[in-house]
Amino acid sequence: MDKCAKCRKFQTKLFLKGDRCVTPKCALTRRNYRPGQHGPKTTSPRRSEYGLQLLEKQKAKAEYGMRERQFSNLFSKAGKSRKSTGEELLKLLELRLDNVIYRIGWAKSRAHARQLITHRFFTINENTVNIPSYSLKMKDIIKQRKHIELIKTTVPKWIKIDPKNTLAEISREPAREEIETDLDEQLIIEFYSR
Repeated sequence: MDKCAKCRKFQTKLFLKGDRCVTPKCALTRRNYRPGQHGPKTTSPRRSEYGLQLLEKQKAKAEYGMRERQFSNLFSKAGKSRKSTGEELLKLLELRLDNVIYRIGWAKSRAHARQLITHRFFTINENTVNIPSYSLKMKDIIKQRKHIELIKTTVPKWIKIDPKNTLAEISREPAREEIETDLDEQLIIEFYSR
């Protein structure tokens, strides 16, 4: 499925195409209806409780660019935590290296961040890392090996950035209210706890 069709399927901007998602060329802006060969429908499809849970899980996977096995492994890791499973899942998603690079503004989208990481553009604590799903911890320092222009974005408060030295540090874990997403983590928990 095309990236723009995913945004239209979930009826929300997932920012899968970077800059294009904030311009009038965005597919969701131009065609604000679900994708399909028969054009716009007057009524939205009726969904069961299971259907809503499945859709929310698929939306989370699409937004963070993950496959099913990766996502379910991350969910089981979040479930082992003593904290709230939903909040822990969102923290683990936010602390992935590809997401942090995107949040800092060193990449236009998470897919672009994954490409930069696999091409060894970054070091973590002086070690080169080429795994986009690398899970960052507090006090980890991310440094650019090759200079990348900073894209204008609001950097989350839990990331300290030093633009002169082209490095960033994870100062603390993100709080739920600081995570910019419209995901309903409770529906994802209900899906996996069937």
